Amino acid sequence: MTIKGNSNFRIIIYNSEFYSNFINRSIWSSFLSPHLNKFGNEHPESKDALLKWYQVTNVADWRNYHDLKTTFNSIDAVGNNRYVFNIKGNQYRLIALIIFETRTLFILFVGTHEDFNKIIADKIEYKK
Repeated sequence: MTIKGNSNFRIIIYNSEFYSNFINRSIWSSFLSPHLNKFGNEHPESKDALLKWYQVTNVADWRNYHDLKTTFNSIDAVGNNRYVFNIKGNQYRLIALIIFETRTLFILFVGTHEDFNKIIADKIEYKK
């Protein structure tokens, strides 16, 4: 599912649980439906930080890792075009696969720091 709008980057949420109820919704409900909304409800202190991340990313004009690092100085490149964003002061992590050439970002994972420690960030893949 691609989030459309006045964005420079195509943001694709890469899990079928994320897709429903996207059309004609506010940015927040669109971005967080339904899996991320569930995450936000379980971790309500994450909602504002996730929304801010989305708003910044949606209008980003990144051409390479250096540009990305300028916007998010705590970003970590973990290999295989995967990047780890610290959300809300590193309480949460978001993993995205970013293809700069096509200006596309795939959200692969959002979770707590503890959840993040249980996965292999550079190997996380699309799940249907």
